[in-house]
Amino acid sequence: MVLQCEIEYAGPEAHEGWLRGATLASLSELNGECLEVLAQQARATPASVLLTQFARGWSALDAAGRTRAAGCLYLLLDAGFADPQHWRTLNARQVQDADACPYAPFFTVPAAAELAQAVFTFAWHLSRCQCAAARLLLGMPAACVGELARHTLGQVRMLATQQLRCLRPRWSAHPDMWRLLLGAAATEDAAALERARLRGQTLLAAEVRRPAPPSRGRRAGPAYAAELSLAYAPGA
Repeated sequence: MVLQCEIEYAGPEAHEGWLRGATLASLSELNGECLEVLAQQARATPASVLLTQFARGWSALDAAGRTRAAGCLYLLLDAGFADPQHWRTLNARQVQDADACPYAPFFTVPAAAELAQAVFTFAWHLSRCQCAAARLLLGMPAACVGELARHTLGQVRMLATQQLRCLRPRWSAHPDMWRLLLGAAATEDAAALERARLRGQTLLAAEVRRPAPPSRGRRAGPAYAAELSLAYAPGA
């Protein structure tokens, strides 16, 4: 049985009622790891258009700039989180056999394996304990949250190993988004950084609207994408 979701946290780390401050701190730390591994991959795969954009912006960042870049209210990597059919397929078979993924591998550097463990574990924890946070921070429709939450911790660790090829940067089709985000993070212009983050949120909502690959099944649904956009709107 899936654990009770969206439990209110009344402690001092509560953030706007339901989103825990510790969750946001963990997200920022994880985004920092994502950016570090992307930098390693950029050095290993210099011919990639996306990674060329990333490497150019990353090299301009100091420690403070990297912290600003990691401070988005969404995970900077994706692992098929918006595809309910993908998670249903994994739950319909033995996890040991869960090797299907519609993508060619993006990450080839050794550090990606440890990063995948962190990403999948973080997503699993949110899906079981903070459903709303999972939906907003990971771009997961409710169906995906429920499917992921049905796994045990051991199964999730196994999935992180077997589904490494599903791990990829957000906005893979929009390398200009990385240029915008990293360029804004390199400055102390808070307004420019906020515009870049909001642009990323808009693209995240568009990814949720996008139909799944033909062999993978149904759309995530425009209703959830609209909800995502509203939740990220200023003052929401």
